[in-house]
Amino acid sequence: MKAEEAKKLADQALDQLTSAISQGKSDALTQYLAAMGRFHEYSWGNVMLILSQKPDARKVAGFNTWKKFNRFVKKGEKGIVVIAPMLIKPKEARDTSDAKDNDSILRFKAVYVFDVSQTDGEAMPEFARVAGNPNGHTDRLKKLVADKSITLEYSADIGSAHGLSHGGKITLRPDLSPAEEFSTLVHELAHEILHRGERRKETSKTIRETEAEAVAFVVCQAIGLDSNNAAADYIQLYDGDKETLAQSFGFIQHTASEILAAITHE
Repeated sequence: MKAEEAKKLADQALDQLTSAISQGKSDALTQYLAAMGRFHEYSWGNVMLILSQKPDARKVAGFNTWKKFNRFVKKGEKGIVVIAPMLIKPKEARDTSDAKDNDSILRFKAVYVFDVSQTDGEAMPEFARVAGNPNGHTDRLKKLVADKSITLEYSADIGSAHGLSHGGKITLRPDLSPAEEFSTLVHELAHEILHRGERRKETSKTIRETEAEAVAFVVCQAIGLDSNNAAADYIQLYDGDKETLAQSFGFIQHTASEILAAITHE
C-alpha cells in the first residue's frame, strides 16, 4: 500500500471513529462500567497475593459478590486468599456509652475471593470485540515488530489486560482470537512507537490510550476486520473524546500509515 493511499484510509477511518465517539457510550460499555463499579479495588499487596496464587486471574470477587451477578463458584474450587482490613473496638470501649470512633483498632483478616474462571452462571458484560480474519497480516505485523527490535512474548500472567507494552517488549495473552491478537498487537506497537521516547512526558494516560487504540482501529479497518464499537468504547473508558482524537490526529495518521505500509506491501 502506497503512503498516500494509507493516509487516505487513515483519514476515512478516523472520521468514522470520531463519529462513533460523538454518539456517546454504547449500551455494552454502559453495562460494563455499571458491573465493574460493583467490584472491590484491591491494594497492590493484594494484587500480588492474588497473582502469586492464581497467575491467570482476570477478575476476582467474593462468594457473595458473584451471587449478585447470578454467578456461582464451581464445586471444588480453591479460594484465593487476600487480606481485608477491619475495625474493632476494645471491650472496655464497647462497654462505655461515650465510645468514639477513634477508639477503634485496625486489624486484618484473611478472606477468600474467586476468579471469574472459577465461576459459572450468567455472562458478564463485555466490550464489543474485534472480529474477522487477519488473513496473514499478523505474520507481517510480527515481522515489523521484530524489525524494530521489539521482543514479542505470550503470557497469561498479565492480569485482565489483553496486552502490555514494556518498552522494547510486548506481551500478549495467548488465548486471544486471531482478530483480537492482531488488534492488540497493533495497539501495543503504537505505544512502542509513540510513547517510549521523550514525548511520553508530554502525554497523559488518556492521550496515550486514545492514540494507541485509534491506530489499532485504523489498521484493523484497512485490512477488513470488524471493529464493531470496540475502539470507541475503549477510548471512552479512558476518558478520551473526539477532541482528544482531533488533537492527536497527526500522530495517529502517521503511525497507522507506517504500519499499513509495512504490512500490506506485496
